[in-house]
Amino acid sequence: MITSLGKIKLDLFKEKDPTTVNNFLNYVKAGYYNNTIFHRIIDGFIIQGGGYDTNFNLKPNTSTPIKNMSSLGLKNLAGTIAMARKPNFPDTATSQFFINLTNNTNLDYTKEQEGYTVFGKVIVGMDIVQKIAKQKIGQREGMYNVPFFPEEALIKSVTITESL
Repeated sequence: MITSLGKIKLDLFKEKDPTTVNNFLNYVKAGYYNNTIFHRIIDGFIIQGGGYDTNFNLKPNTSTPIKNMSSLGLKNLAGTIAMARKPNFPDTATSQFFINLTNNTNLDYTKEQEGYTVFGKVIVGMDIVQKIAKQKIGQREGMYNVPFFPEEALIKSVTITESL
């Protein structure tokens, strides 16, 4: 993932959760994430992206929502990437994702609640993630915690590289 502030490399948990990883990879292959922004930034919690361009226009989804796989037991630990979804509607994840800035155990699956599906982790560039988290934020287009300067929270491109 090439951002306006540097590169972020992810290790995706395809063997543990092929459903969620394949959904994410389909968006990557389609170039969907290119020139989108991290549109929700909450320092000490998460940075969220995968849905809006620099003008805060919501991109149309290219696939149907996927099944929530949080019951697999992967934890929302600092540096993990998870699918965003509508609150109280677990099977609504499409393109949007977030990177955890801290251990967010309140987002994990329990017997009482569906969690947010973790499907990978940052292996290079957590310093870039932290720089994005430090961007000046405000309110815009009825949204809170959005970057004041969206070009400084830009996802220029996302590509797939296979590890050997």
